[in-house]
Amino acid sequence: MKKKIKECVLINLGLLLVALPIYLILVPNRLAPGGISGLAIVVNNFLPNIPVGVLMMTSDMILFILGFIFIGAEFGAKTICSSFTLSGMVYLLQKIHPISKPFSNDILTQLIFATCMSAVGMAIVFQQNACTGGTDILAKILNKYFGINLGKAVLMCDIIIAISSGFVFGIESGMYGILGVFLNGIVIDKVIQNLTMNKEVVIVSNNSDYIKEYIVSQLERGATIYTAKGAFTNEDKEVIRTILGRKEFIKLKKYIKSIDENAFITVNQVHETFGEGFLNIV
Repeated sequence: MKKKIKECVLINLGLLLVALPIYLILVPNRLAPGGISGLAIVVNNFLPNIPVGVLMMTSDMILFILGFIFIGAEFGAKTICSSFTLSGMVYLLQKIHPISKPFSNDILTQLIFATCMSAVGMAIVFQQNACTGGTDILAKILNKYFGINLGKAVLMCDIIIAISSGFVFGIESGMYGILGVFLNGIVIDKVIQNLTMNKEVVIVSNNSDYIKEYIVSQLERGATIYTAKGAFTNEDKEVIRTILGRKEFIKLKKYIKSIDENAFITVNQVHETFGEGFLNIV
């Protein structure tokens, strides 16, 4: 139950980070850096009486079917909820306080801010095995079946929409849209990489029994134990190998220092870890 609540909170936080730049920056500046939101902004130019949020909601329906077929019911259910929530957030923000013009004349700064904010939100949602709907569904399918990382997959799906905005709003708007697409893909990958980063810790200690117990009972993590022979001492010793998050590693390091300051520890960065207690294999 606690895990589900945390997941729900993170998804909604990510969606809010995506909705705010659409409402505050992209729509007033007529910028369309890809995605269903970008497509909705382009279409809104021809159908100004239909809110962008409603256009986003309508456009998502076809892609939901693809999500269910190729990714599964759980992902599809989360995506439907996430997509309608995002569209609803944009719609409510525009309804409560419509913004008719940009709040700054510096379009480039606004684009960078909006893209980075949105990319962080999308990365948070992706980490919960959901997405913001629209072309993100296609990106997730490309990631699952062809091994294309999410940033590049989003780039492939969104570049056409960004180019189309140039024909509708002018070449300058199109160029900004294309720049936003590239920036979005880069930031998504960097944020996901940092969110999934763990540490592979290898420990050789004279107090390995206590360290094993601490890892299992206090940190609630598993470990692999194997025996190795020291080159200098020619003695057999236990080697402990475990994968930990950053906070868990700090706790373990402090504990090891308290019982064996002469312990030998090596640490490697692990970009992705799949299995119980970490990411699900999808």
